[in-house]
Amino acid sequence: MAWRPKTAMVLAAGLGTRMRPLTDTQPKPLVALDGKPLIDHVLERLVAAKVQRAVVNVHYLADQLERHLAKQAVPEIVISDERGVLLDTGGGVVRALPKIGAEPFIIHNSDSVWIEGVGSNLDRLIEAWDGDRMDSLMLLAIGSRSIGYDGAGDFIMEPDGRLRRRPEREQSPFVFTGVSIAHPRLFNDAPKGRFSLNRLWDEAIEADRLYGVRMEGLWMHVGTPEALVEAERIVTSEDAG
Repeated sequence: MAWRPKTAMVLAAGLGTRMRPLTDTQPKPLVALDGKPLIDHVLERLVAAKVQRAVVNVHYLADQLERHLAKQAVPEIVISDERGVLLDTGGGVVRALPKIGAEPFIIHNSDSVWIEGVGSNLDRLIEAWDGDRMDSLMLLAIGSRSIGYDGAGDFIMEPDGRLRRRPEREQSPFVFTGVSIAHPRLFNDAPKGRFSLNRLWDEAIEADRLYGVRMEGLWMHVGTPEALVEAERIVTSEDAG
């Protein structure tokens, strides 16, 4: 039987400052897209990919998010509490590792949603995972064809899927969607406290162990109220079609 991850880490502890004023009174993962909180879109994708557990970190307006997640039947929800201190993406995963376990796992931003192309992108990511060669495998979108993204790109992808950073003052087509698979060894020498996953990804690049796979479909980074309006328009038209 082909390997599939049993657990995902859903990053939901951020302050959502770019989404204000919608996040003045609710955490960003509860902001609605197409009548459903952003985090519910994520959890539905995980269930469809047969992920059994979602470890969700909470910080800003954590009580609201916990109450909402308590209604979730599947996947099993495990809370990683960051009320005392916000640990950023890397520190948040390190805090949650005892709850995640020793197997490779998905890391999924709570504001990363998309319209599928041909097949399932999470399945595509899972099928491309090779734990012998990889410490992390990223799901990448074409930035120019994405919603809510207007940067110069994140990574250069080699023909074999290996990634390197976009050189400064250059552009690259690929942007990180906020979804990846990580092996726990990626965190073996991680610092304590607050730090970004970018630090560990750079170390994986140096070791030739950071890889990417291109997603199919339309990725939507719902990071601002304006991006939410555009995503709503597209998802609503997709529903109508």
